[in-house]
Amino acid sequence: MSNNPKEKQDFTISQLAEEFDISTRTIRFYEEKGLIAPRRSKGNQRIYTRRDRARLKLILRGKRFGYSLDEISEMMGMNDIDMNEADQIRKALEYGDRKLVEIRTRVEELTLLEQDIRSVKGKLIERLAEIEADKK
Repeated sequence: MSNNPKEKQDFTISQLAEEFDISTRTIRFYEEKGLIAPRRSKGNQRIYTRRDRARLKLILRGKRFGYSLDEISEMMGMNDIDMNEADQIRKALEYGDRKLVEIRTRVEELTLLEQDIRSVKGKLIERLAEIEADKK
């Protein structure tokens, strides 16, 4: 059997936690939210499939991009049983467009903040120079 995780069929919670550098508690939390649904062994151990692994990867990517779990769930089609792959892609594109607008707005706000701080800094430097010149 290969050690390549992509070729494996089933995974334990510990294997996925190690692979994605997250806690097992995080994985159980996503399970509680209904984002992944591992089957159980006869000993009641969670068994994750390649599909669960792919979903977990999508969840983590979505979180990294700043999406909420509700948004990730909707993009993955968890709320709509009839959602096909094309619908999922459209939904992801819609959320992506919204996120890009949000990012652009933040960038503009940060640019203005940077300008304000630089302006105040310049004034403070000038004032400090005046104070030091008056002492001489």
